[in-house]
Amino acid sequence: MILITGATGLVGTHLLVQLINEKQPIRALYRSEAKKEYAKKMFSYHLPEKAHLFDSIDWVKTTINNIPELSEAFTEITHVYHCAAKISFNPSHYKKLRKVNIEGTANIVNLCLIHNVKKLCYVSSIATLEEDPATSFIDETVEWNPETQKSVYAITKYGAEMEVWRGTQEGLNTVIVNPGIIIGPGFFNGGSGFLFKRIYAGMRYYTTGATGYVAIKDVVNVMHQLMKGNHTNERYILVGENLSYKDAFSMIAKALKKPVPTKKASPFLLKLAYNIQRISHFFFRTKRSIFKSSIRSALSNSFYKNDKIKNELKYTFTPVQDAIEETATAFLNEV
Repeated sequence: MILITGATGLVGTHLLVQLINEKQPIRALYRSEAKKEYAKKMFSYHLPEKAHLFDSIDWVKTTINNIPELSEAFTEITHVYHCAAKISFNPSHYKKLRKVNIEGTANIVNLCLIHNVKKLCYVSSIATLEEDPATSFIDETVEWNPETQKSVYAITKYGAEMEVWRGTQEGLNTVIVNPGIIIGPGFFNGGSGFLFKRIYAGMRYYTTGATGYVAIKDVVNVMHQLMKGNHTNERYILVGENLSYKDAFSMIAKALKKPVPTKKASPFLLKLAYNIQRISHFFFRTKRSIFKSSIRSALSNSFYKNDKIKNELKYTFTPVQDAIEETATAFLNEV
């Protein structure tokens, strides 16, 4: 039986769509009925003719930190896709991020070892990958540098990776995938999906940095192939294309039939917005969306190599433009 954590998130839901045709029993973890219902909606959107199969999944309501319930969920499990994570760049959320991303992953690894799980696939992030000053590209060989500034999200995802590598030392077969910014339909209130919502509402500014993007269908396809194959104890960067934020924002705006951002957000402007938000939060407890780590990310140019996965699987990535257009169509159907 296959276990999927974070089954109601972007990766988890699309992974269910990918795996349901395997005709293998699937157990999926979820935290709330609302999230499960939205996942069902997305499942029906992608597989309208097989929507009834959603109810064939063995759904278990729990969290990855509830060890007694989680232990029961591991009964008869042979393969685990660990997609659950907390995403935040707010330094005040550090303890919560550690609890879910590091301690939760440790729980998954420990139960995989106890139940003799054959293989674990962990969904990490390019946020854990360090830039090599000797080259203009980032690949799987770069090592974590504790001296450089990192977001709290990156720190806890790296800590989660360390738990997975610890599992390999104790005999667990694993693969780690490090996706770039994932583009895919649904989940427009958070992650990359929120970017579509922001641009649709009107976004005039773009930042000068660049990063890697990948279609959700590529993420779940590669995960599936890695789990079926003989690939073990390796990490793989999943990036279809490296794009500037300006180009990515413009592609999304055009797909949504909205004006493209034309004003450059300078470092001064970003720092000014950061300080205004800090003051507003201090006096009025307003929600913050700009942090020092997000400013660094917005201004940095990070380019990722995908040669390893392309060569090992002979894989061809979906053009990001196609993923953006598909996601924009789904967004416009929701508004």
